[in-house]
Amino acid sequence: MALNKKVEYGAWISIGAYLFLSISKLIVGYLTNSEALSADGLNNSTDIILSIAILIGIRISKRPPDANHTYGHSKAESVASMVASFIMVSVGLTIMYESSKKILTSANTVAPDSLSAWMAIFCAAVMYLVYRYNHKLALASNSPALSSAAKDNLSDVWVSVGTAVGIFGSQFQMPWLDPLAAIVVGFMICKTAWEIFRDSSQVLTDGFDEKTLFRFTETILNVNGVIVVDDIKARSNGSDIFVDVVIHVDPKSDIVACHNICDEIESIMLEKHRVSYVHIHIEPCRKCLSSGNGG
Repeated sequence: MALNKKVEYGAWISIGAYLFLSISKLIVGYLTNSEALSADGLNNSTDIILSIAILIGIRISKRPPDANHTYGHSKAESVASMVASFIMVSVGLTIMYESSKKILTSANTVAPDSLSAWMAIFCAAVMYLVYRYNHKLALASNSPALSSAAKDNLSDVWVSVGTAVGIFGSQFQMPWLDPLAAIVVGFMICKTAWEIFRDSSQVLTDGFDEKTLFRFTETILNVNGVIVVDDIKARSNGSDIFVDVVIHVDPKSDIVACHNICDEIESIMLEKHRVSYVHIHIEPCRKCLSSGNGG
């Protein structure tokens, strides 16, 4: 199966898993009177929306460049992730608000059945397997959308574990632990939404990690013929990375030698850092010119 198809397949797996888990949690949460498990089920319902948005973004991002999008459509993945983060935070805040009211008004005086806790543990195990698959695929494809999905998968694992702990705790004459666990679920939803929003906005505003940029500079400096890296910029475009760099070379180098230097930079950046495109501006080394004039 081609890598692009596997990325879409990962999104479909998330949708199927979330659909099953959401329905299961909502039904069991209702039957066992568990606020925490019901909140977790609502969390998974927002995850369905997130996964659908990611799937749409992945498909749009694979469209070839056109007259209005000469760099392609890769940022559609980040747009999809950002839209989904807004939906997630609204659901998280709602869960926190409703669960807080139940604690303050003592509306939940009956501890939920322990079946709801075992359901949460089962769902955590299922979601961990989905996380492992999507995380491995995100690393292989360098897909920001699938990376967001994997983060959400892992967050859901911990949310379900926390839900189970809260439900089990409520069995010991502390029924308020169940809605308290629901508040924690809501907080985790908001935290994951913030992380997805932060990563998406970083891509959409052309932000780039300074440490990674430093590694790019070191790699280019190690290319034979490059004397100085005068300026370097980089930005992400979906799963693609674009780099603009100014290098200084020996002023005596002919055009063929300079061309070979550029080819080597492009090749090693793709192989070592998965950089899709490097725009290289070549200038004569001023220090070499000065030393030459001095001689």
